[in-house]
Amino acid sequence: MTIIKKELTWSCKRHRTSFARSPCALPAFICSILATVAGIALPHPAQSQPITDTTVSRAPITTTVPPKHENAEEYGPTPRSIQRPPNTPIPPSGVPLIPTAGLAPLSVAPISSPGDKTSFHKIELDALSHHEGPSGMLPASLDALRDTDLEDPYYVPTAGTGHLVPQLKGVRSTLLNHGVSFAFTYKGEAMGVIDGGVQRGMSYVHELTGQVNFDLEKMANLTGWSVHTLVMERAGRAVSHDRVGEYYVNLQEFYGLSGHMVAHLVDFYAEKKLLNNHLDITFGRMALTHVFATSPLLCSFMVTCSAPVALKLDPGFSVYPKATWGSRLRLRPTRDTAIQFGAYEVSPLASNPSGWAWGSEPATGLMLPVEFTWQPFLTRNRLPGHYVLGYAHDTTRYPDQIGVSLPAALRAQAGRQRSAPMDMFWFEGDQMIYRRGGRNQMAGGYLMAGYIHNTPHVTSIADEAYGGLSFAAVIPSRMTDRLGIMYSWYHVSHRKEEGQIMIQNAGYSLGAAVRGPQTSSHIIEAYYAIDAAPGVLVQPEFEYMIHPGETRHIPNAALVGLKVIANL
Repeated sequence: MTIIKKELTWSCKRHRTSFARSPCALPAFICSILATVAGIALPHPAQSQPITDTTVSRAPITTTVPPKHENAEEYGPTPRSIQRPPNTPIPPSGVPLIPTAGLAPLSVAPISSPGDKTSFHKIELDALSHHEGPSGMLPASLDALRDTDLEDPYYVPTAGTGHLVPQLKGVRSTLLNHGVSFAFTYKGEAMGVIDGGVQRGMSYVHELTGQVNFDLEKMANLTGWSVHTLVMERAGRAVSHDRVGEYYVNLQEFYGLSGHMVAHLVDFYAEKKLLNNHLDITFGRMALTHVFATSPLLCSFMVTCSAPVALKLDPGFSVYPKATWGSRLRLRPTRDTAIQFGAYEVSPLASNPSGWAWGSEPATGLMLPVEFTWQPFLTRNRLPGHYVLGYAHDTTRYPDQIGVSLPAALRAQAGRQRSAPMDMFWFEGDQMIYRRGGRNQMAGGYLMAGYIHNTPHVTSIADEAYGGLSFAAVIPSRMTDRLGIMYSWYHVSHRKEEGQIMIQNAGYSLGAAVRGPQTSSHIIEAYYAIDAAPGVLVQPEFEYMIHPGETRHIPNAALVGLKVIANL
């Protein structure tokens, strides 16, 4: 009788997977994905229980069955998944010095003391409850927050790319000991139309950002207090309008609201951690997109940094670098949830382009955003997910879009028009599916998707949906490089389209920027970010826009370009 031996070996060591003694070399990131998925069903080696089956004569069959219960929290991450990259700027603690390089539009972890020497966290808030929220419904084999919170490194948004001038390390350390941290960053983007659009050619824009934070506990013994400042300069000519014919979506990350300003003031706000590190409040001048509807993942793409386009077009949603007076309050009800509330003054996006003329901003209303986040950490490798549900109400009354640019002779034909406040809803989700290169939240690969809806009759873009991926270490030897691919869809308000149809049918011009009644557009963006040297990120870009100008009158546009970030 033939003796049959079945053996299943799962091993991601040395980038190798073998099934039935047939090794197959795989890239590290694919192996990590497979290990993550398999980790739900396969046991930890220490818990494997060999069972001998003697139903076959003369020879036993040896197999392995998973235990009844596996605790993802108990075993901790695999050493390979949290191994720090060579020459990394991340200190052994896993918590980098801040401000974070190259990500000026994003809110980084607070720099001040938590206000309580016994606090579990130094940068993240402590949870109000010792219990879990939605994560408690997950099986123990998935839930890494079953009994305790995670350490600070797992909450760090990103570790940055180091510094271009390491000789300043001594100066940085001295200033940091006295409560001052700083970053100076250059971002340059060159994008060119190679096919379609309105005109072929290349356009260049750049941004210089100076960011200084003050820890007032070290400076003045004010426990839990800090002050954040950010000044930037932008120059150049963007590719969207002249070469593509697109006026809603900026196809480059920056150059929108403050072009050709030598020193545009963005941030000037204070932060206070209260109630023994259970509550964080900020107040002063700031942009909503520092903290609402944003993430490091979104800001790795040009089109969606620093928030989805449908939100950035709304005057009430003060988008970086447009700042306004306001306040935000954040807390963590449970270990896996967070909620934040805000109240911000609303003024036209084009007002106060320098950021310094505070008295020139005509206030039109009040913006009231609220955002709930479920942040699970899955499997033993602590794979973070961010599932965000947000809503904002802008009390400003905006005109009915059907009447915008409508000639007086057609207003009666348009029927009743009514102004109204604006409501915004957004859902954004991302989930890390493998970890590679450390404990911070960008050390791995993500799948992501989102949907945004605005009040249709008072906004230009009523709906937006996007989906994509952002993978680190696609090339095993390049642990800190990233590959990103995203698809976005934009839908113009039906009221705006109806008004444009009326204007066109009556023989009037829609204006130089509009080729016909607008409906929708689509964008595919792909990049590969190369961690070229300490403090330098080089990112080749490709974009393909379907229906530029939200009409079918402009050929689909293909663009290629290069983005460079250098941090002093």
